Amino acid sequence: MRGVIHLFRGLATLWVGVVVNGLTSYPVAAGEQQNAEIMVIVGASGAPEYAKPFQTWSERWRLAAEAGNTTFHKIGNSTDSDTSDHTQLEQFLKKATTLESKAPLWLVLIGHGTFFRDTAKFNLRGPDISAKELNEWLKSLQRPLVIVNCSSASGPFINQLSATNRVIITATKSGAEHNYSRFGDYLSQAITDMAADVDHDQQVSLLEAFLSAAHSVARFYENDSRLATEHPLLEDNADGMGTPANFFRGIRAVRSAKQGAQIDGTWAHQFHLQLTPDSIPFNPEQLAERKHLESQIEALRQKKSQMSEDAYYAELEAFLLPLAQLYASSKK
Repeated sequence: MRGVIHLFRGLATLWVGVVVNGLTSYPVAAGEQQNAEIMVIVGASGAPEYAKPFQTWSERWRLAAEAGNTTFHKIGNSTDSDTSDHTQLEQFLKKATTLESKAPLWLVLIGHGTFFRDTAKFNLRGPDISAKELNEWLKSLQRPLVIVNCSSASGPFINQLSATNRVIITATKSGAEHNYSRFGDYLSQAITDMAADVDHDQQVSLLEAFLSAAHSVARFYENDSRLATEHPLLEDNADGMGTPANFFRGIRAVRSAKQGAQIDGTWAHQFHLQLTPDSIPFNPEQLAERKHLESQIEALRQKKSQMSEDAYYAELEAFLLPLAQLYASSKK
């Protein structure tokens, strides 16, 4: 057994070396982005000075979707329809939940938000949409889901929308952070900015874009000598808690959550809008298996300090072998 452990110790160094330097990532699967869709919802601008920035952010997402061969949809800031934004979004999601597609659906909310009497809402033209109502519309959706809420007071959306197979990103950590949010500006730039490619795999994951944008937000307030009024969160493990960017070094978490809660980020790092030609074409079943194995490896890594060296690498072997077999079979 010791010989096998030494063999996998070498593999483990390559695989989980990112814990130390943040320069290595898991290979990206092209199949997970096949026929992906992005719906960008541009909410009510409120004051006129916000209309142009919101449109600029929306246009960046459109260009990113186009470059990534991803279907782009948009609601908001249009006089082409007599139907309210609220109704258009409901109709779109009702149709989306009836499709049998296993490709990811991205919802990007750009605008303002409110939080009153324990209810978080995103401002639309006409009736606003609450986090609770949005979750009701999405309950029967089976495909992977990304929800990015770039609005103020968006933190409570994590509590309402957190679920298995979902990545939730919010511009704020709570409903009390109700000032204008700049996070959406930085995120719309980071999603295609190779400077955000921390692991140098020539593509920007959703996790990397989140980290880049969150750090840019922090720098803005620091450089302007202002008290930060927004603290972005990422949630992708269905515990409804969310993780801030300052928990990470590179793409790996280096801080522990309270009460031993699992840190988010593993699932978000598997989503990309633009992929390299040599990305591995996993099918949906292989993607699910990869997600499970990589989550198990991440959970084990969190317990490493509490285990003997031999026990750690022996347990790691049980995950690395089937993971290696999965990558081998995907190339056939």
